[in-house]
Amino acid sequence: MYKLFSVFILILLTFTTKAQPKSPGVQPFGIIDTADLKMTQCDFEKDANAMVLFDKGVVTYKYGKIRMERQKRIKILNEKGKDEANIRIDYYGVHADEQISDVMAETVNLDGKTIKFTAVDKKLIYTETTNKNEKALILTFPDVRPGSVIEFSYLWSTPDPYNYPDWFFQATLPTRYSEFDASFSPLYVFNVFQKSYRPTLKDTIINIKSPMGVRHIWALGNIKSYQEEAFMDYPEDYIEGVVLKRFRWYNTLTHAGNEMLDDEDFGSQLKKKLDNEEQIIANARALKTDGDKIKYVFDTVKRAMKWNKTDRWYTVAGVKKAWHEQTGNSTEINLILYHLLKAANVNVLLMTLKTRENGKLDPDYISLAQMNKTVVYYPIDTLNYYVLDATNPYNTYNNIPLDLNGLTTVSVDADNKIFKLVPLKYGAAREVILINGNISTGGKLAGITQISSTGYGREKYLKRFDKLGEKEYISELQTNNNGLRIDSLKIQNVQTDTLPLTQTLSFKYNLTEPDGNYMYFNPNLFTGFEINPFLSEERISNIEFGSINTYSVNGRYQIPKGYKVDVLPTQTSLVMPDKSINFRRTIGEAEGVISVQYLINFKRSFFTQQEYRSIRDFYKKMYEMLNEQVVLKKIN
Repeated sequence: MYKLFSVFILILLTFTTKAQPKSPGVQPFGIIDTADLKMTQCDFEKDANAMVLFDKGVVTYKYGKIRMERQKRIKILNEKGKDEANIRIDYYGVHADEQISDVMAETVNLDGKTIKFTAVDKKLIYTETTNKNEKALILTFPDVRPGSVIEFSYLWSTPDPYNYPDWFFQATLPTRYSEFDASFSPLYVFNVFQKSYRPTLKDTIINIKSPMGVRHIWALGNIKSYQEEAFMDYPEDYIEGVVLKRFRWYNTLTHAGNEMLDDEDFGSQLKKKLDNEEQIIANARALKTDGDKIKYVFDTVKRAMKWNKTDRWYTVAGVKKAWHEQTGNSTEINLILYHLLKAANVNVLLMTLKTRENGKLDPDYISLAQMNKTVVYYPIDTLNYYVLDATNPYNTYNNIPLDLNGLTTVSVDADNKIFKLVPLKYGAAREVILINGNISTGGKLAGITQISSTGYGREKYLKRFDKLGEKEYISELQTNNNGLRIDSLKIQNVQTDTLPLTQTLSFKYNLTEPDGNYMYFNPNLFTGFEINPFLSEERISNIEFGSINTYSVNGRYQIPKGYKVDVLPTQTSLVMPDKSINFRRTIGEAEGVISVQYLINFKRSFFTQQEYRSIRDFYKKMYEMLNEQVVLKKIN
């Protein structure tokens, strides 16, 4: 549930709620209940390794500056929870945009009947510089063991009266109580977006006379840890909290774009000469078409550079050093790609964006703070384009990178200083699965499977194989198909991205235990649809499948001698109300061979949370159809 209002221009929405249990709330620093020290389990999330007992932030204005006093207390429940005693707080501190001071931290233990307080040594409280804008406060707590409680407090401040802090009630740990006590000045007006899917313990507005303003207190209790749902569109956007944005935002797309180009770690990097670039440029210029030049330069940079797993909208080492050391962040690698293509006389543009895991780009509040990655953009005509990201070894020059499908981005024409919002479309993935098998009289199925994948299907399998290695990859396939054993695996066309990735597997599969006269066989093998991801009654997020997907599964199974088909599932089809997804099963038997075909076709990738009921109902029926069994009967 979302609430949106402007402070001092209030449009209040009501919650439909049930009563929440009372919470112990907040205690002063250094005061703790023995019951909390004796606690061994979180009563509203039983398997938690640690939990937040309380987290409170109090925000006030003082002389036009914003100050937030924060106190947080964490309970370590078992050995696995001890890592939660390593605290890291990121903030924009390099240019004093934000400051953290007045830090207090201690570990609390119960030794017999004595409560022992151990203050964190000042040497274990320090800051480190993360990047050109950010610092991090690091706290390492001593004497932490199962049963410990750690607590810390600090003062966060900023001289910018519009840099109001957001507050997130929900975290990776379950939270017993979280309170945000926020005071606002009539001089600085904000839109307030409240995201909550549970009833509040407090939602109180108090008028303040001196200094004049409004105080708004929110509190939630017994908040389960944040868990991602299957196929979320923008995971970060569903964490429960209060997000504030300036009521009137004066930055424009052009302002943000020019700020980027004027930055020495971006605009100044575009024309820097790279070591030994001449041969690459000459080779590219010798090619006839832009498409050929793009493919050559893209593949060259992709092979030469290794991504350091860091996304920033700007460079850190700079393109010259990154190229020399053959490693860099995403913007360094893609600015190198841009530079070489421009030098080869290809009229490419830049594209900056906010990656999906960091939330959706808000076009009404365009700023560099939203951006965290730069790629290369090549418009072919008014409808077609290439989006090039050389950080991912599985990307191809002529297919939008899978993780960028459907994002809203900003194109940057650096030469003419023109900036435009560009919504990216969705590419396609296709998988064709062929299975040939023989069923023995002992209830064993043995055969050969060939999986051919094009588009994003290639990337899915290659990325998984490279991450796990052959042994673990095979093990995962077997786990997803109970009773399956894979004896061999051969993968072809790994290096040739213009051809389908082909996997050939020899396998054995144990059918449902025969009962003497009957044998039961489920032909839902190797489909990737073994476990239904949409079982929950409710869902908070939109659904994003990532691409337009088509699956074709064709199986031929030889019936063992002495058996005949007793029950065969019927031919059937299933279609979403808007025809966005359809499923068809074709099945038959002739001359002792059962032929099965499943065809699953997605015409859309994105579905809203309001459409979840339709998706859930469709998947429930589809999985029931996928798992209908063939029954073979022994011939007397």
